[in-house]
Amino acid sequence: MKENTAEQITVLEDLTDYWTDRAHSYSAQNLAEMNDWRRDAWRKLILEHAPKKECLRILDVGTGPGFFAINLALAGHKVTAIDVTEHMIWHAKRNAKSYGAEVDFQVQRGEFLPFEADSFDLIVSRNVIWNLEYPKEALAEWARVLAPGGRMVYFDANWYLYLYDEELRARREAALADFAARHSSYHTANNLSPKRIKGLEQTARSLPLSRKKRPEWDCEVLQALNMDILRIIDDIGPGVQDPIEWERDAPIHTFMVCAQKGAAVDADGNVL
Repeated sequence: MKENTAEQITVLEDLTDYWTDRAHSYSAQNLAEMNDWRRDAWRKLILEHAPKKECLRILDVGTGPGFFAINLALAGHKVTAIDVTEHMIWHAKRNAKSYGAEVDFQVQRGEFLPFEADSFDLIVSRNVIWNLEYPKEALAEWARVLAPGGRMVYFDANWYLYLYDEELRARREAALADFAARHSSYHTANNLSPKRIKGLEQTARSLPLSRKKRPEWDCEVLQALNMDILRIIDDIGPGVQDPIEWERDAPIHTFMVCAQKGAAVDADGNVL
């Protein structure tokens, strides 16, 4: 594990404070997904890219209030879910209990996992890797704890690339202005104040992935880890997301990465 500098500790504290503040509203957002068509849409998208097993051993990294974990546990899978934010885990446990879902929730960082090698068949996450101070190390850890033939299916976006890409910044500002003009009454509990947005941008400048173009970066790192890239979806679209939220975030859209750990083979090339 790398030593934390004072700056890195501050970044982690800033992110933890942000997600602690967001825990209640983010839990409400997750519950809305659990109670409409998106629950089945997300479950279908994930499981159609997962290994074909009746009961998967799943690790949900950065579970937040538990949407993926609860959803997949209710589909009959064995789920462990981690998050660095204690208040998120508190909400996740409460949400799981309300749905009768059995999930092993733990407060853990996504970069340094306490699990043994080959522990999971599937790792899932959403909007997590961009938050991480050590994203390469995180993917290496995820690969380590996957069993041979196991897969990662995760979702993220170039949320803060506009801080470094002037063309993307211009497109984003134009899209935001157009969205505001056409949806003047749109408001959610997740709307951020200008002060909060500025603070997040400052934190994002300290994170290594804010300036990287993804999923190109992800493919390069995963291939270096000898993971097989099975599928990239550049924009998962309104098929699983609230269409108006998908429109609001344009031109920044959520992508999906599906990668598989190679099967173990013996000296003669036979699968073990």
